[in-house]
Amino acid sequence: MAILATEEKVDFSKDVATLLRTGTAAAHDKAENSEGAGWLVRGELDREEYVRFLMMLYHVYEHLETALEKYSTHPVLAPTYNPTLFARTAALSSDISHFLQLPESSWLSHPIHTSLEASPPEAFTAYTARIRYLADTNPAGLLAHAYVRYLGDLSGGQFIKRRIIKAYNLDDDDDNHSGRGVAFYEFGKLGGEAGVATIGDIKKVKEWFRKGMCEGVGEDEACKAMILDEANVAFELNTGLFTTLRPPSRLPSSSVTPDIPFLGDPTSPVVSPTPSPAPIFVTPGPSPLQLLEKSKEDSPVEEKGTIPFSSFIAFILALCVAHFALTTGGFTGDSGWAKLESLFQWMTSTLFGATPSPSSSSQ
Repeated sequence: MAILATEEKVDFSKDVATLLRTGTAAAHDKAENSEGAGWLVRGELDREEYVRFLMMLYHVYEHLETALEKYSTHPVLAPTYNPTLFARTAALSSDISHFLQLPESSWLSHPIHTSLEASPPEAFTAYTARIRYLADTNPAGLLAHAYVRYLGDLSGGQFIKRRIIKAYNLDDDDDNHSGRGVAFYEFGKLGGEAGVATIGDIKKVKEWFRKGMCEGVGEDEACKAMILDEANVAFELNTGLFTTLRPPSRLPSSSVTPDIPFLGDPTSPVVSPTPSPAPIFVTPGPSPLQLLEKSKEDSPVEEKGTIPFSSFIAFILALCVAHFALTTGGFTGDSGWAKLESLFQWMTSTLFGATPSPSSSSQ
């Protein structure tokens, strides 16, 4: 299933919490970027399909928490065993009951559940079978599954909680309790304090769990390797669980699509047909010089950063004078005045289309 840690170069002198964080990164990315995870985190699953997913999780946790209780005194498991803080089975049952509007004692006979029992997806049965196998042969490996599930619920699960509330129109009456239907995503506080854990409380719970893992595993490198391998197996099993989800029957709406997808957005956007553009008719317009003159007339107050029209004309005149001076040898000597008068006549006829009289040029 997973790539064994013993097949790769791993520094087992590091504590188990660090090894798990770095050694499961690829498997974690694969799980969270799967198509089913995308539907879940964006709240796109049909209501009945979300209930079906909760039912599968219910049985996964039922097997896991039964095994953890059985081995609660196991030296590897004891430091992180805290059912009051972590147990999810009862919370899942409560959420399913709320969605189906049935007593908790009745939803097991609901058609969604009976259909799941009659034809369970292979990935679902593989998950529960793996937990039973560990409970019978290697209880210490259960720590890896507790790590993947509980810390995942404490982390990404908090984002999913907000999305589920919005997607399925669940109650959200106050800041401390989001109402029925999302008990699975709500945790208590360390020390048994009343109320639902805040972000700060959740951080403390995760730190406590990691510390407990390090205490339980200690410096046993063989145990570290086994836990790391099993954590990768757990991520693969969760990826498999996402593959059992049925595609949404409706297109996602903007109201349930996160601005920045928490687990990525693996779905392709639906492109609407683009209408043919209306024909564009081009008619002759004014010349650039006409536009320049028009802008001068319409804008008596010159804007900052623009060149006044008079300055533009002065600049052109200066260039003409410089050019004339260079080509004729300047305005010095006996013929200087005649040259200057010729320049004046040339510029006037070129720029204004008129030939000035000798009297006007001499004034």
